Amino acid sequence: MAETTTADAPSYEEARDELIDVVRRLEAGGTTLEQSLALWERGEALATICQDFLDGARTRLDEVMTKQTKEPRD
Repeated sequence: MAETTTADAPSYEEARDELIDVVRRLEAGGTTLEQSLALWERGEALATICQDFLDGARTRLDEVMTKQTKEPRD
């Protein structure tokens, strides 16, 4: 799994919004093969960024849930 913790990495919302734009542009057509390939590659990178955020959120949620089930109850 690729880490996206650099200062230049977009937030989840920014990556998701840009990915939506990339998909719209690809679906609309009218781009050259080179432009389409560049858009596809950018879309893949953005999808990875989004997935990394979601995986991190799932890990954090799982840790909290595990901790709560192990804590003694009064």
